[in-house]
Amino acid sequence: MFSKEIYVARRSKLKSSINKEILLFLGNSEASSNYPDNTYIFRQDSNWLYYFGIDKPDFAAIIDIESGEEIIFGNDVDIDDIIWMGPQPSVADQAAEVGVAKTAPLAKLESVVRDAAAKGRKIHFLPPYRNHNKIMLNSILGLAFGQMKEAASEEFIKAVVAQRLIKEPCEVMEIDKACNLGYAMHMAATKLMKTGMIEQELVGVMEGVAVSGGYMTSFPTILSQNGETLHNHTHHQILTEGRLTVIDAGVEIASHYCSDNTRTLPCSGRFTQQQKDVYTIVSEAENMTLSIARPGITYREVHLTISRLMLQGLKNIGIVKGDLDEAVAQGVQGLFMPHGIGHNMGLDVHDMEDLGENYVGYDPDQTRAKQLGLGSLRMARMLRAGHVITDEPGIYFIPALIDQWKAEGHCKDFINFDALDAYRTFGGIRIEDDLLITEKGARLLGSKRLPRTVEEVESAMAE
Repeated sequence: MFSKEIYVARRSKLKSSINKEILLFLGNSEASSNYPDNTYIFRQDSNWLYYFGIDKPDFAAIIDIESGEEIIFGNDVDIDDIIWMGPQPSVADQAAEVGVAKTAPLAKLESVVRDAAAKGRKIHFLPPYRNHNKIMLNSILGLAFGQMKEAASEEFIKAVVAQRLIKEPCEVMEIDKACNLGYAMHMAATKLMKTGMIEQELVGVMEGVAVSGGYMTSFPTILSQNGETLHNHTHHQILTEGRLTVIDAGVEIASHYCSDNTRTLPCSGRFTQQQKDVYTIVSEAENMTLSIARPGITYREVHLTISRLMLQGLKNIGIVKGDLDEAVAQGVQGLFMPHGIGHNMGLDVHDMEDLGENYVGYDPDQTRAKQLGLGSLRMARMLRAGHVITDEPGIYFIPALIDQWKAEGHCKDFINFDALDAYRTFGGIRIEDDLLITEKGARLLGSKRLPRTVEEVESAMAE
């Protein structure tokens, strides 16, 4: 938790961004796994954390824009709670720590909001993603589940996005901490990996580093020899000579700020020549992003620049042909990288995507593309100092997608489909770092960069 003054300043800025009426905040509740008392690890709502900081279940709040009044709703513990959980701070004490003077029991929330609505006050709320909060909104405002996304306040969403996109210095410090722990997590796998291991062994080691040094992983770990499957969460395969393993993993530290890194490692510790050729293309592209990302350029432009660079590399090894500018315009890169170059990161590994990807990743004058790959770009905005983004180019050889494009003759003037036959069992390569956009460019987050080049990776694995 940050200082009280930070939360007060954040709420004050939010209030100045919305003209009137009432803002409703719903924190998260615990969610049962297989019976009521056996719950998943509690994860507080990120917007609640940003404005109120209290990392406990079953809290809510309202802010009256016109009067400036702020109320936190929550329940004090009783003797049964103390027996099982130990002494807990009161709701009033927790509210005071974040600069809120007025509190009320959670049961009062419904009547307070309903009374305001009955007086013609508009209730601004953010799109709910947890069923418990959907049920609360249904009870409080009478909205059907299917109405909630449309009824969520666009004005509220845009105000939150504008504020959270630009990271404060205290946030950058936390993200640096998360990235440092993420470095340790990835290096543990890099030094341990060898043929004959089961993927799950490496996952266990990595997630152990995350838990022992922080809080938890920022998303389910991706560690797979089937790197052509972008988000492969199965870990049952034996690491095999001549194969590559994509490791996409991150840490969420106690403050809930995240890291997200990807490295692709040769199972045996040495790349084959074919693997070196493709890996070097991706490595150079990933480093190019760091050198060109800066305020005043859109991340969409960066995506397209990196796409052209990778197509040039693929042309050099005989997979792509023809005019590269036209190839990029036709979307040839989507066959090899069917995702965007990166996304926002912060309190969420995909920051604020609960509010809507287009609100978070696109400026008002930008339209989302329909091309494969470019259409999946999560962050296209004009870059500004304070943005925290991922830089994660990749090249994948997906047999089903290759077969479809070949059968349809899609982009046949730019793709040497015969040459692709030699890559059908290649898998995929992705390399990812986390960047802070500065006043003049970009810097890596965390104090150390994971091994990136062919030589660095092989050297680290040999230690």
